[in-house]
Amino acid sequence: MKRMIPVLALVAAGLFGTALLAADTANDVKWTEDYKAALEQAKKDKKMVLLDFTGSDWCGPCISLHDKVLSSPEFAKWAKERFVLVTLDYPSEKKQTDAVKKQNAELKDKYKIQGYPTVILLNAEEKEVARTLGYGGQVPAEWIATQEKELAKGTAK
Repeated sequence: MKRMIPVLALVAAGLFGTALLAADTANDVKWTEDYKAALEQAKKDKKMVLLDFTGSDWCGPCISLHDKVLSSPEFAKWAKERFVLVTLDYPSEKKQTDAVKKQNAELKDKYKIQGYPTVILLNAEEKEVARTLGYGGQVPAEWIATQEKELAKGTAK
């Protein structure tokens, strides 16, 4: 039993270290709720804008997309150098400022959102280059590959 304690300690430390690494990588990307500031930042940094239209506290596919993809290290690596990330949330219970509610309602109309989650990729001039509606449970690599295909189609227009 005494020999097992150091082994268990090493295993636990390894798992904890892996979890910390994943969390640190996933947290390398920052999300904002401020659409106009995101557009300005995208122009300044020569990036695109990723809009995540979500129902963060009631929409099952939205919650799954966030938990499985948008919080993953793979997504963080893919998005960090390419996008300014914007969450446009339409919660049931979560409190929002009146300004955020107004902005999100206007953007829902502007982009003709038909369901959640909807992810829209814009260039810095607000031109939509890709749109994905829904989430089918893809792992991060599959979801990112879908976005890349949509981007390729959108930029070829």
